[in-house]
Amino acid sequence: MCGIIGYIGAKEAKKILLKGLKNLEYRGYDSAGIAIIGECMKTRKVAGRVEDLSDLCSDLSGNMGIAHTRWATHGVVSDENAHPHTDCKGKIAIVHNGIIENYKELREELVQKGHKFESDTDSEVIAHLIEDNMRSGLNFEEACKRAFLSLKGSFAVLVVKEGERSIVGVRKDSPLVLGIAAHGIFLASDIPSFLEWTKNVVYLHNYDFIVADEKGFRVENLLEGEVYRPIDTVEWDYEQAKKGKYEHFMLKEITEQAETIKRAIQQDEEVIKSVVEAIKNAFGVFFVGCGSSYHACLAGSYLFSRIARKHVNATLASEFENYEHFLAEETLVLAVSQSGETADVLEAVRAAKRRGSKVLSIVNVINSSLTRESDAFISMNSGPEICVLSTKTYTSQVTLMSMLAHALAGKYEAFVSEVKSLYMDIYNLTSRAMREHLCGLAKILAGREHIYLIGRGLQYATALEAALKIKEVSYIHAEAFAGGELKHGPLALIEKGTPVIAFVSKENDKIIANISEVKTRGGFVIGVSSHPHHLFDYWIKVPESDGLNPVVQIIPMQILAYQLAVIRGLDPDKPRNLAKSVTVL
Repeated sequence: MCGIIGYIGAKEAKKILLKGLKNLEYRGYDSAGIAIIGECMKTRKVAGRVEDLSDLCSDLSGNMGIAHTRWATHGVVSDENAHPHTDCKGKIAIVHNGIIENYKELREELVQKGHKFESDTDSEVIAHLIEDNMRSGLNFEEACKRAFLSLKGSFAVLVVKEGERSIVGVRKDSPLVLGIAAHGIFLASDIPSFLEWTKNVVYLHNYDFIVADEKGFRVENLLEGEVYRPIDTVEWDYEQAKKGKYEHFMLKEITEQAETIKRAIQQDEEVIKSVVEAIKNAFGVFFVGCGSSYHACLAGSYLFSRIARKHVNATLASEFENYEHFLAEETLVLAVSQSGETADVLEAVRAAKRRGSKVLSIVNVINSSLTRESDAFISMNSGPEICVLSTKTYTSQVTLMSMLAHALAGKYEAFVSEVKSLYMDIYNLTSRAMREHLCGLAKILAGREHIYLIGRGLQYATALEAALKIKEVSYIHAEAFAGGELKHGPLALIEKGTPVIAFVSKENDKIIANISEVKTRGGFVIGVSSHPHHLFDYWIKVPESDGLNPVVQIIPMQILAYQLAVIRGLDPDKPRNLAKSVTVL
């Protein structure tokens, strides 16, 4: 979940790497560091954000280097645990994203050989392994290869050495992509880090070993030997990855949803037909995801039941191993991930493939690990999502779930027409008037310790997603319940003034009885519905839509969560302790 970037070329590396790190901060922002090679190698690192690192870099100069922004997994947040890590002599520097599972054994062996460690991280062993291999007579590249083959776990690693005019890298179960610009070569965790300079990319596979120098790059695979990796061109535009006129990426991405939902349904009809046919013929269907993607899977399970009369199991990817014994060749797994690099999702996919099950996916990042490991995939077409919180990709996921359910029911064209007819309604949900209305509500709720949310059926999935948005960005405890479960315990939490957000739709009016239960006990009821009700203390008006209720009802909740964060003086783009792409288990 860290972000790494390297550059070698004709330009000054420091400025490029610091800007690239800034573009990667959604992957982690506990600490940051950089190593630049000019006449000698110099490293700087700090427990803090990229801005703090920039203040330490005035004396750095050179046209090659590596950099890192950290989301801590091993070792506390400190200057010592920040990357880059170096060998005993400070001549070899590495940056790493992932987890080295056998680092304790490797560290003990290296300590016995006299190596001195400066950090508590798993990553530092890599620099010392390379140093140790060079002591035995191997050159830099061969020493790196042997070190990488000694590692167990997930890793994307970049290495530089004083006196060497190249950057060496490797990837295994953690993302790493090359960027090919006219003035140099980039190696990074994600495309937005270098999108300002180039759209030409090389997607790397597991165990790909890369050497980039001033002449270009070469790739070989540590298991397969010589391989060919083509240069592709990404369709994303750099302007899409900038905040533009908006103060935060979160607000920008919320307001883009009328467009991203429209793009989500722009699919190859033959691909949709083949996916639907696979779902129809499967004996046992699992939708798997994490976080917001899991909530989209849950909404999908309701949509498939109600629209297509098809049973689907919605499962947390991290819990999927407990269902592996049910899998067979006739089983279908639909994996959902924005990044396509979510570790738990990839583990679930690999479990399915071990059993011979068919794997399909819904993903935003093309040529990610998930797209390569799937039998077929559908693109969300959302463009880059920089804010740590999922907003536009969540609604694209739900839109695609609904489209597949309607297609299975023979209602594909009717659904596409419905989405197109809702364009202005969705646009108006993100309008200034709606934002001001929700800002008023946010002022009422900003000082509360608890917010509860209720819904039934599809609205229960929406309540779960809304609670996640509120808690992860405002740090207010928000908890969602199925409406019918209130009387089985949660009503004990309701007292005078307790805020409860209720999601209401015309097809499920039983929730009104649950709202009455809350109101009777003094709760402050916020209704999200197409029509007002006398039980509501505050009303958020949304359109009614048979196929997209989970979309139109969640957008105001995204805005509310954003407003709560801003009012409470928090950074909505970078909530504490979280990172965008969860690439560790």
